[in-house]
Amino acid sequence: MSQKVLLSSKEIHIILHRLACQLLENHLDFSNTVLIGLQPRGTFLAERLAKILKEEYGIKTIELGFLDITFYRDDFRRGNKPLEANETKMDFLVDDKKVVLIDDVLYTGRSIRAALTAIQSFGRPLEIELLTLIDRRFSRHLPIQPNYRGRQVDAINDEKVKVMWKENDGEDTIYLINK
Repeated sequence: MSQKVLLSSKEIHIILHRLACQLLENHLDFSNTVLIGLQPRGTFLAERLAKILKEEYGIKTIELGFLDITFYRDDFRRGNKPLEANETKMDFLVDDKKVVLIDDVLYTGRSIRAALTAIQSFGRPLEIELLTLIDRRFSRHLPIQPNYRGRQVDAINDEKVKVMWKENDGEDTIYLINK
């Protein structure tokens, strides 16, 4: 197995600021917008973006939630090991709000399809956008595309994209792993 660095800590930092600026352009003061990180790994990205928007761009209030999609997935009964759900933490409704779903890697699109179903438990959004750090564009099983993307990666065959977050893994690095 070999791995190469796709994005370094500095490159991730730059991309996060670009994504924050793109969100700011489209949502201005975030008064009618909520950010929702998909559990488990989209939460790190969502928290980072919310922090950048607050600390560096002066957004006073951002509604930030975390959505667990485990039991909404179409493949949750296909594995041999029991699934462990993550915590959904959303103390707001999404009725008539603009929702930005946030995940680290867009691969087949199945997680996003599950999130679209799960979000309905919290109301009927005005619109839903997708922000992803890595878009594996040639791996899609469903017709889902991000509104905001950090980097497009052409991973093929058995290649895997692994996103490492300082908060969870001790480093900010993205690797392309060949099995």
